[in-house]
Amino acid sequence: MPGKKLSNFDKKIIVRNIRSDDFPEIIELSKIAFPQMEPWEVQHLESHLKIFPEGQFCVEYGGRIIGSCSSLIVDFEEYDDDHSFDEITDDGFIRNHDPNGLHLYGIDVAVHPDFRGMKIGQRLYEARKQLCRERNLKSIIIGGRIPNYSKHADRLTAREYVDEVMKQNLYDPVLTFQMMNGFVLKRVNANYLLDDQASLKNATLMEWYNVDYLPKAQHHYKRSFPVRISVVQYMMKQIHSFEDFASQCEYFIDASANFRSDFAVFPEAFTMQLLSFLGEDIPSLQVKKLTSFTEQYIRTFTDLAIKYNVNIVGGSHFVEENHSIYNIAYLFRRDGTVDRQRQIHIPADDRKWWGIQPGNDIHVFDTDCGKISMLISYDILFPELARIAADKGAQIIFTPFSTEDQQGYLRIRYCSQARAIENQVYTVIAGTAGNLTHVPHMDVQYAQSGIFSPCDFTFPEKGVVGECNPNIETIIVGEVDLETLRRSRNIGTVTPVKDRRRELYDLESKKLAVMEIEQA
Repeated sequence: MPGKKLSNFDKKIIVRNIRSDDFPEIIELSKIAFPQMEPWEVQHLESHLKIFPEGQFCVEYGGRIIGSCSSLIVDFEEYDDDHSFDEITDDGFIRNHDPNGLHLYGIDVAVHPDFRGMKIGQRLYEARKQLCRERNLKSIIIGGRIPNYSKHADRLTAREYVDEVMKQNLYDPVLTFQMMNGFVLKRVNANYLLDDQASLKNATLMEWYNVDYLPKAQHHYKRSFPVRISVVQYMMKQIHSFEDFASQCEYFIDASANFRSDFAVFPEAFTMQLLSFLGEDIPSLQVKKLTSFTEQYIRTFTDLAIKYNVNIVGGSHFVEENHSIYNIAYLFRRDGTVDRQRQIHIPADDRKWWGIQPGNDIHVFDTDCGKISMLISYDILFPELARIAADKGAQIIFTPFSTEDQQGYLRIRYCSQARAIENQVYTVIAGTAGNLTHVPHMDVQYAQSGIFSPCDFTFPEKGVVGECNPNIETIIVGEVDLETLRRSRNIGTVTPVKDRRRELYDLESKKLAVMEIEQA
């Protein structure tokens, strides 16, 4: 072929991880490969890529996607052997992916019919096996289709059909392929994939064992992830300087460190105590003057978090940004990093007297003790916010609050406990006690701070980890277990997070076209 470069004829087979720009081709591939079944939707693939990108593979040939597969990691001991596809994949969203699990679970392999016979499926299986070795996972588990079973169902049960295929008396394109790739049969599951009519809803539970697996001690002995929390019920009393305020806060942080707590939690707007010496009577100007202490507040709590090796949920503080006032909760990590969450729903009085503006984003923050979210006071009354935070991975929701009467406090408490139950998370509320009787327009204070859990046998009685006596200056210390929480979400008496009917409804946060001014 004179005058032509051989490279012009190259069509290289590439096995790689899936990217977001592959989604249209993968969806079309799933429609072609499984014409009688529901294909992946964009929201499923987005979830796969967000949660476990390393487990999503495709085969590219001549610039075209001709094969793909998806997977997640689970601790299979926490699932019933007789599970369904929807149960093991969280309705296809893999939000139950457990990075500390022992088993790679393969949930689909799709190969374009025009390219079968090119070992595309085998290449995808090899990619999974390599991932299994790299992650030091114990095995790969799959729920395999048996698409030829419908041709023999009039004379064989599903189990009898599988036995005949394994004896090589019958051929099944999926089961035979899996056997040739080293998978062994564990059982046959009925009602596995409801839209798989070729298999009459049956599937084989198959397993490939990683002979290079090295057991790790934490898989066998680390069955808890304790997190200790100190909740400060803060006394609003007269002070004469910012140094007085910092000294009062340091006392509680020091006490939290002595308890070896991982978090110290302060209440909403407790920096209003600084009004003791500001001498301002007009509410809007009171808050304006308060914002002038923002840098001192942030610097002080950053230093205290590092000094005492405690993550601090710094209550909330009023901050001026771009000529607007926001109520902002700060997370001061013990490694010196800082994050923040604006209050999203503003009570009428806060808008009227202080001109507080709402934030527009719901954040979940990584810490050395799990993922946390901060929903300030009134925000805990809106179940959508906690649900979105939990969907983003939050395990603990902190709610700094300030209320003036028992009814207001009980709204915070009851809603906080409800959020713990419905989202299977821990919730923490921290409130202010005492009164600033010498400061004009300051509300009276009513609080009873506490730490709450879901309600099940593995959690404390009545879902209360610990609570303060009401309306006194004190600190309550409680320990929560993130491992117990994780297990409860999978195998609790009830599993509301897993059982939510997402095919009927779902929640997502909208990104509003509002400029968010971030703290430098």
